Amino acid sequence: MLRLLVVAALVLSGYCYEEVRFANDNERVVGGTDAVKNSWPWQVSLQYLSGGYWYHTCGGSLIRTNWVLTAAHCVDNGATFRVSLGDHNIYQNDGTEQVISVSKVIYHSRWNSMNLGNGFDIAVLRLAADATLNNAVQLAQLPSDGVVLANDYPCTVSGWGYTDTNGAVSAVLQQAPLPVVSYEICSTSSYWGRTVKNTMVCAGGNGIHSGCFGDSGGPLNCPVGNGYEVHGVTSFVSSLGCNAYLKPTVFTRVSSYIGWIND
Repeated sequence: MLRLLVVAALVLSGYCYEEVRFANDNERVVGGTDAVKNSWPWQVSLQYLSGGYWYHTCGGSLIRTNWVLTAAHCVDNGATFRVSLGDHNIYQNDGTEQVISVSKVIYHSRWNSMNLGNGFDIAVLRLAADATLNNAVQLAQLPSDGVVLANDYPCTVSGWGYTDTNGAVSAVLQQAPLPVVSYEICSTSSYWGRTVKNTMVCAGGNGIHSGCFGDSGGPLNCPVGNGYEVHGVTSFVSSLGCNAYLKPTVFTRVSSYIGWIND
């Protein structure tokens, strides 16, 4: 049976900067390049508290001034969380960060951590205070209910971390092109087969670019009109490797949950 790997950061030991630690072996965007500072202004670093230190564990997207969209598997452990908005280099103070505590975690009632392939890997976080919108912090735009992108639609994954599976953590936010792989293709036996559901989005699979551990919950950014919409929430990769050929990164399809998000 093909094993799935959630792409949250799980290891505690790591580098400390201003009481935030980032684990050394948490692989994230593979094959990425440095993003232009604050070019993805809805991108969030989700962090949890352990032993007096804050650890980056996942990504997220700011969807209201006091709400963040992320993956259920990032936040179903009862930890204490906070988010860092407007961040670029996670090892230094960029002067644009806003750090806000999470006051409430709501993940989908049908989420089952023992059955990741069942779907429903989605959560929203209520923040203890409103974020201040500016050039570095903006709200993500979400797609309309039910929208499905065409095969090869040119999207981009963003997150902090490794530039290849066995590389080193990148201090700077990374981005990588991940074209959509349609459900009709991704659900064939050559790709993910029945593991993938129509409430998910596959993207990538060329063996070069992918999401990876620590990208979980972060956005799949897809160009629409003059801007971008967040069409996916990073969910899982193959146990064969984050950038395994014909095993695209799998995202929760946001347009399948618009009603749930609004509720």
